[in-house]
Amino acid sequence: MRPRLYLDEDVAVELARMLRALGHDAVSAHELDPIRLEDEEHLARAASQGRAILTYNYRHFLRIGTEWFQAGHSHAGIVISYRQYSRDELGVLRQVVVSMMEALSAEALEDTIATLDQFRSGET
Repeated sequence: MRPRLYLDEDVAVELARMLRALGHDAVSAHELDPIRLEDEEHLARAASQGRAILTYNYRHFLRIGTEWFQAGHSHAGIVISYRQYSRDELGVLRQVVVSMMEALSAEALEDTIATLDQFRSGET
């Protein structure tokens, strides 16, 4: 099964729309609730929906992922991009995310922390 994605508040909402247009299951935090949530709340929301979270906030999510693991909590995956993509780079970001979603199954992402950057193909 392909991963289902939850994009946190730092990732442009347009990416979720682009992914859905390509047949992928993706939703943005911006589409669900206008209230700003803490990172732990985003992960909890994504986990409750069976979605891997995509974030640029690597420092917090590395810590949160470790804390969840130590506490025995399960999640559908944490996907971290060390590079923040601007709105002008949405096409590049879309390609990288699609590559990741086609390479990894939902089961492979479960309870792991993956880096999106490994799916980039030489663009700058």
